[in-house]
Amino acid sequence: MSQTTLARRLAAPEPGWAETTDVVVVGSGIAGLTCALHLREAGLHVTVVTKVNIDDGSTRWAQGGIAAVLDPLDTPAAHAQDTIVAGVGLGDRAAIDVLVTEGPARVRELIRWGTRFDRHEDGSLMLTREGGHHANRIVHAGGDATGAEVQRALHTAVRRDPWIRLIEHALVLDLLTDADGRACGITLHVLGEGSEDGVGSVLARAVVLATGGMGQVFAVTTNPSVSTGDGVALALRAGATVTDVEFVQFHPTALYLGAEGRRAAQQPLVSEALRGEGAHLVDADGKRFMLGQHELAELAPRDVVAKGIHRVLLATGADHVFLDARHVPDLTTRFPTITASCLAAGVDPTTDLIPVAPAAHYASGGVRTDLRGRTSIPGLYACGEVACTGVHGANRLASNSLLEGLVFSRRIADDVAADLPPQADPVPVEVAEAWAVDDAVKDPLQRAMTRGAGVLRSAGSLAATGAALAELSATRARANNATWEATNLVTVASALVAAATAREETRGCHWREDHPNARDEWLGHLLAGVDSTGALTETWEPMSHD
Repeated sequence: MSQTTLARRLAAPEPGWAETTDVVVVGSGIAGLTCALHLREAGLHVTVVTKVNIDDGSTRWAQGGIAAVLDPLDTPAAHAQDTIVAGVGLGDRAAIDVLVTEGPARVRELIRWGTRFDRHEDGSLMLTREGGHHANRIVHAGGDATGAEVQRALHTAVRRDPWIRLIEHALVLDLLTDADGRACGITLHVLGEGSEDGVGSVLARAVVLATGGMGQVFAVTTNPSVSTGDGVALALRAGATVTDVEFVQFHPTALYLGAEGRRAAQQPLVSEALRGEGAHLVDADGKRFMLGQHELAELAPRDVVAKGIHRVLLATGADHVFLDARHVPDLTTRFPTITASCLAAGVDPTTDLIPVAPAAHYASGGVRTDLRGRTSIPGLYACGEVACTGVHGANRLASNSLLEGLVFSRRIADDVAADLPPQADPVPVEVAEAWAVDDAVKDPLQRAMTRGAGVLRSAGSLAATGAALAELSATRARANNATWEATNLVTVASALVAAATAREETRGCHWREDHPNARDEWLGHLLAGVDSTGALTETWEPMSHD
């Protein structure tokens, strides 16, 4: 594969302003805001930096809900087993145990902060089921608007606290470190007027990355336009370890909008909660093609369903299949968000089949952390989709994502509060050259990634994608928000393609047509980094047998 040289630092003016806080949290989704609230409960001052507005991340788009053991007949062991199975052998059992045992308490904290989950008339929580789960353990709000309700409640709680400083319209640039290599702040670019306009720095005693995913490296994604892999790219430039980036989950059922609509930055999601209530996948002839492919049929883990759909598309030459939800009770009231999206596209889900196709949805990998959210750089933490805690393995179980953000953000806050050093002065990072990539690379990058590193991959397709990335990375442009984002996209796309090339097997949401089976010798993790020359490095770490 052609070698791509990556930036070790973003080309940017020297910071023209600075402020100091105890902890800076980068990102304002469920992981970032809950971490900020827990840090405040520990008595620390917090600055939250967010790329556009506080509500513009992925959390508010989460439809299905949060998986947690809230039914007396359910058990953490059962939730753990479903998570392990979905992860296809690569899930970290210690991290999964943390997730399923601490999850219920974190959901109750959300309720304490004002989240209004759907309830039965007797006041008990409504619980539903999604793909890969063998029990009803998904708590939801507003039918299919869970993320929006969670974001509303957290937003309100954060706005009420005068000691949480919120900086909106701010793109994080690079990590600041002290003489000992410990994280001590960030540089960022803030849009707007006044003294904060332009590049500045936030100095802090700890830095928490909660920047979300990288879905915008693909042409078709359910992720919002802000999901450009900024946190993973920053971590790589800073020398942190990143892992499992080849495992990008494609949601099986994004609303198909036609050839023109597929060019939209974000595709509407058709939550698998709809399948949990009885909707069926069918081909153009009305045949249920998931029957016989998995014991759970349409409720199989997402990688299984996405592959099932993709096989139909390859066999028929079609560009979408259909979801039949016409028989689902109370469809319009139970799923108002999906109904509205369908109606806007000219589809009435009560009488019409819903056209759906897979779209890039969730990054199971990211910045590697331990059980306390600590990365390989002291003082730098990561939580939410930007992180790789180990709970997802090769494929995320449905509705474990919001839960992971809740559980590990609390653990980060506890760790930070227990051992927070004094504020240190940052030292310059010695790099040969800093640059920004021309933002004109975005469209060709997305097309190349979708064509060669999307649902279906091979050595040939990945080599072609790697060559395209190498060529695109060589462009240079003036430093601004668009070119910094483009640089981040090139960085995370290059790491993904390198890992996908190295992993010569099919496992979870990584599907190699030239290596169609899972292989025991690939039970392990590819750890990625960037060396002093800007070259990607790859280290193999086999699974522990403990």
